[in-house]
Amino acid sequence: MANLLTRKKEQKISALTVFAIATFGLHFLVLLIFLVQGLNIRQLSLRKPPTFVQTIDGQPINNIDELAREPQAIRQFVSKTMMSMFNWSGTLPPQTIEEVAKPKTDTGILVRTPTGGSQKVTTSSWVASFAISEDFRKGFLSVVADMTPPEVFATNPNQIMTAQLIIKRVYPPVQISPGQWRVGMVADLIQKKQADGQRLITPFNKDLLVRAVDYFPYPLVENSTDLQKAIYSSRTDKLEIYEIRNLCLIDNYNNGDANQSNPCTNDSFIK
Repeated sequence: MANLLTRKKEQKISALTVFAIATFGLHFLVLLIFLVQGLNIRQLSLRKPPTFVQTIDGQPINNIDELAREPQAIRQFVSKTMMSMFNWSGTLPPQTIEEVAKPKTDTGILVRTPTGGSQKVTTSSWVASFAISEDFRKGFLSVVADMTPPEVFATNPNQIMTAQLIIKRVYPPVQISPGQWRVGMVADLIQKKQADGQRLITPFNKDLLVRAVDYFPYPLVENSTDLQKAIYSSRTDKLEIYEIRNLCLIDNYNNGDANQSNPCTNDSFIK
């Protein structure tokens, strides 16, 4: 009788042990599956966004060059960025219907100047600077701050000054290397005093070096401010300016030689 009870007890313990081991193994398998899925999700989040091409017949295109950009898109990017950078009105872009009739005053943003001091740039210039490469942006903003008259932020109507970049021509981009182009721009920077209409016209002829970049949109669009949206919108063209030089008007952009020596563009714009 005692042997029978001992045998039943051993069988019961053995069944519980098997159940515990099986449960542990199942949980361990589920944990491995979660780890594998987490790694896959992380790889997807780090993957470059795909480049889409729409064709007339709807057929897909294989082997799309992610560094390729349309020439017209490059020219529009250069024009839009430079106009935003050098159009100084003293007011913020309107965000509502009420602000169209009564725009808010632009108090400006302080940046360091090449001389070591601090001076203001307009908010539109600061936002547009995010279309410039990070290593070039800080020095370029310093030059823009040095160029921006303090009268742009004046509250006295007799002192207010505005500026506008009038672009006369943007040359077709010339490819330097895969994903990099040289774009010439001929323009005038016109500064105007509001009180007497006196104008100061400065030639603004520049050689801009542009390259293709990746773009990752802001994940929380509904919670972002208008300023954050404006900054992220400057990167939607998947392009950035990484150098600006003085343009020599005797350059021939139609000869296809992007690496030719240029006697008028030896110095960088911010050097």
